[in-house]
Amino acid sequence: MRTVILRWLGNRDYLATWRAMRDFTESRTPRSEDEIWLLEHPPVYTVGVRGRSRNGGKSQPAEMNAIPLIQTDRGGLITYHGHGQLIVYTLIDLARRGMNVRDLVSALENATIALLRQYGIRAEARRDAPGVYVDGAKIASLGLRVRKSRSYHGLSLNVNLDLAPFRLIDPCGFRGLAVTRLADLGVSVQVHEVAVPLLGCLLEQLQIDTISANLNHLPDEDLAYEPPS
Repeated sequence: MRTVILRWLGNRDYLATWRAMRDFTESRTPRSEDEIWLLEHPPVYTVGVRGRSRNGGKSQPAEMNAIPLIQTDRGGLITYHGHGQLIVYTLIDLARRGMNVRDLVSALENATIALLRQYGIRAEARRDAPGVYVDGAKIASLGLRVRKSRSYHGLSLNVNLDLAPFRLIDPCGFRGLAVTRLADLGVSVQVHEVAVPLLGCLLEQLQIDTISANLNHLPDEDLAYEPPS
């Protein structure tokens, strides 16, 4: 199958979205089409499965400035999500596409590198630390979960979010790791403006030639989220 359902979700609560991803993955059948969800999250720290038992380092921020911290089931350690960061969740039947986890990681990294190249930015991936880097600073993070050869979670790309919350943690478990964003690299765009070209790069990497758009809708009707006034 070379088709995918695309969902643009806007600004969505992390816990509700995570629950919807798990429910979709658990209930999907061999005939269910793959999906890609594009969205932003309100400010939240998330800790992957490796971070739950990690000793030492800032695996959990001592000062959270009222930002919630959630223990999640993706791979990796701790990271931060917030407004101004593009989230790309890939709900893919890897076995059906003849892919493994490393293939999906490479597809996400290569798509991001290709996107940045369009803006004249040279970026690279690191084999020892999944993600995308510009001059040693991390601009995109990856974290995946695979159950029965079906993936969820995905990629976060820093567009114009406030980077200050990263200073309270060791991003992805690396002490002193610098983080950057498109806004600091001379690219003045909004999240939705980056979503379209990044999606194009990702579809090319996944060899998907047909999309079915389903904007602002999820199977879980509890996902409605309104930011506090």
